Amino acid sequence: MRPMIFGAGTDLGVHIDGAQLGPVQLINDLKSFYNGETMLFERDKDIIKSRNLSDRRKNEYEIESFNSNLYKNMVDKIKEEYFPIMIGGDHSAAIASALASCKVNVDVGIIWIDAHTDYNTFETTITGNIHGLPLAAITGYKCNELRYYHNGKVIQPSRTVIVGARSIDDKEKDNLRYAGVTVFSTQDIKEKGIDAIMDEAFKIAGYKTKGIHVSYDLDVIDPDVAPGVSIPEFDGINEEEAMAINEYLIKHMDQIVSFDLVEFNPLRDVDRKTEQIALNILAQIIKAVENKKKIEQKSYY
Repeated sequence: MRPMIFGAGTDLGVHIDGAQLGPVQLINDLKSFYNGETMLFERDKDIIKSRNLSDRRKNEYEIESFNSNLYKNMVDKIKEEYFPIMIGGDHSAAIASALASCKVNVDVGIIWIDAHTDYNTFETTITGNIHGLPLAAITGYKCNELRYYHNGKVIQPSRTVIVGARSIDDKEKDNLRYAGVTVFSTQDIKEKGIDAIMDEAFKIAGYKTKGIHVSYDLDVIDPDVAPGVSIPEFDGINEEEAMAINEYLIKHMDQIVSFDLVEFNPLRDVDRKTEQIALNILAQIIKAVENKKKIEQKSYY
């Protein structure tokens, strides 16, 4: 399985500008060592983006249209046995990438590495930012309007794990409890360690599934370390812990079928600190996928 990068240049899911520039910058940086295939999707620049904090459905139709195109192209390439690496863009693009993986692989679990749980609905959202709804949409918890283009299974909430959460709205907590999603907080990581938390995450997401989709939001990292995100949350994990999560993923690459790295906002970065962390994560994942391909080829012959 060959790696293929999908750039999702959109920030329609958040009222703050800049995340749409992240994929272009990171893809340009990757050219120094990545010679594989890339598809870049950029939002229509003629769209008048809503930033109205009282709008509870900000840019809903534009996001659905963007994701529909991304989804269809990802499904086609996954069927051709590419390993998809989606670079965002805000986290709303993960609705397309996770459901594309679920469409082809059918029974998939998900590990959502994020400071936020992204499990609001249109009824519970406070900000109306749709990047706070994607995991609910992916797991079939309401939000049907955000996945009209998908006609396969959704990912089951019981096979869904959030790692690193520390900012959860009160009504969002009710959604998570009702759905049965497992949540490990930043404090859980500090107390139990990366390996223990990730062991549990893989057990849950991998139970009777055919693979795991991993969605890695850079805002899980403390903004003192990685300031280049749209919605920073303090008291996050440090760079060593962020890379330890990545190292764990690499050791278990045989279980992972698709990967996202999202929410890099170059307009908010300082001294390219977040950009460098993002590149390190991507470089390691790409290398692991390429090594996975070599192992598969050896076992075939």
